[in-house]
Amino acid sequence: MEGRIAVPGDKSIAHRWLILAATAQGTSRMAGLPGSLDVRSTASCLAQVCGSKARPSLDAWASETPRSDQADGFTWDGTGDERREHEVTVEGEGRDALRKPIRPLDCGNSGTTIRLLAGVLASAPFATLLTGDDSLRRRPMERVAAPLREMGATVGTTDGHPPVEIEGSALHGIHHQLLAPSAQVKGAVLLAGLAAAGQTTVVEPVPTRDHTERALDRLGAPVRSKDGTIHVAAFQHDGFEGAVPGDVSSAAFLVGAAALTGGELEVHDVGLNPTRTHFLTVMGRMGVRVDRRQTGEALGEPLGELFVSAGEGLIGTRIEARELPLVIDEVPVLAALAAHGVGETRFAGAEELREKESDRLTGLADLIRGLGGHAEVAGDDLVVAGGGLAGGRADARGDHRMAMGAAVAALGARSGCDIEGMEAAAVSFPGFVGALRALGARVGA
Repeated sequence: MEGRIAVPGDKSIAHRWLILAATAQGTSRMAGLPGSLDVRSTASCLAQVCGSKARPSLDAWASETPRSDQADGFTWDGTGDERREHEVTVEGEGRDALRKPIRPLDCGNSGTTIRLLAGVLASAPFATLLTGDDSLRRRPMERVAAPLREMGATVGTTDGHPPVEIEGSALHGIHHQLLAPSAQVKGAVLLAGLAAAGQTTVVEPVPTRDHTERALDRLGAPVRSKDGTIHVAAFQHDGFEGAVPGDVSSAAFLVGAAALTGGELEVHDVGLNPTRTHFLTVMGRMGVRVDRRQTGEALGEPLGELFVSAGEGLIGTRIEARELPLVIDEVPVLAALAAHGVGETRFAGAEELREKESDRLTGLADLIRGLGGHAEVAGDDLVVAGGGLAGGRADARGDHRMAMGAAVAALGARSGCDIEGMEAAAVSFPGFVGALRALGARVGA
């Protein structure tokens, strides 16, 4: 499996840029928005609450059918310009233009959508109900609700989960210490802080992805970040322009596939934010050879190229609990590689995996065993024995990253593998299977 490819735009960045565009005072132009279902959920929800000028373009993009040349969500052996050609223009009218929606906001399967929007709507002078699919309604929301209540909003959850009802109010700044690392909670509090009186401070136990802070800094907001402490004050930003970098978490699965099959791969126009690339360090310890080169920047986000070359084989490693937040989205592909390594790999303190789109902690152990490998859950640790996969059958449980992880693991199995629920990959990487085929992987329908 080898070649040159560009992955869809970064989902985490796209959520935040869409929110900032819809609440900006002025026009924003964004290229490279990924057509993933999660990001369309954010655009659809924003279309229901933003001002009348921003609504048409957001609604149209959220509901459009991708053109034939975009349907797979990736470009094969291209220049990267293809993603930039599809531009979305949003006429923002500022936060004061937010309006009460006529129906509950359906966030689909997107935890990022529901949590970040909670922060935006905490200052809006109306009540909003946020909900989602069965999976999302099992996700914890009190970790977001508590700081927003402290800031002055009225926030009600359903036994700590969605649906969530928010009655916005005049907010005041707070000093909030995150009990667990969460870029979504951090982002929600910072977005609320943009409409709060006084300073808002968030303290992280360990660093998490900093896309919110980077964008706000480039937009001129009074945001400061040092040693895990982030400060922000009230600010109304203007419109902006930018092309969303390729999603490095999506690229991780292609990197893993190339490493497992001994191929050479170049991923271009991909985001290289240092809070998102720790998986490369872990892969390096496992014997994967990946070089990176920065070529530019977009609204504070570094972007560039990844080069994967053939290594000498995979070995087990230990991922410490302090590392987990930095590789939380890439654990499925790291586990897939670990299943084929020499020796044991342990993901320590991985309890947060229970709170993702599915219970990934038990799900990954079941997936590896289903494909003929050896894995177990030991307390809050995921332990993968290594030694390869004999082949078999696995269920992605409706989880996009589990589906992609299973596909990568199957590429190195000694016999055939059947994976149920591969369609879930469209949540973050439309056309993932097509990308594998284009790079030479043998993947059946």
